[in-house]
Amino acid sequence: MKRTLILGASPNPERYSYKATLRLSENGHQVFPVGLREGTIGKHSILTNTPAIENINTVTLYVGSKNQPEYYDYILNQIHPDRIIFNPGTENEELEKLAQEQEIDTEIACTLVLLSIGNY
Repeated sequence: MKRTLILGASPNPERYSYKATLRLSENGHQVFPVGLREGTIGKHSILTNTPAIENINTVTLYVGSKNQPEYYDYILNQIHPDRIIFNPGTENEELEKLAQEQEIDTEIACTLVLLSIGNY
């Protein structure tokens, strides 16, 4: 079971962050959806701002690269996960390089696909 922070979580069922939160949870992972607005995804409350959460294995990004810099410190220093997944549309060479310098694994992939093929 991986503790996963979903950054860019949305209460809109059409959004991939919503779908990923549910699928991760259904697959036994502990999820922490973090977004701009309060709401719920299934039984999970969306956390706002930059909540302190310990022992995160994976941050899966659903925030576009132009909006990511405001989260650099949060991701790299406060959360400091083992891995960051850059979902389609979130690719960011700068953040990827900063993460790798801190020995955080990075992966350009789709969380939903990784789950579906058993590679999450």
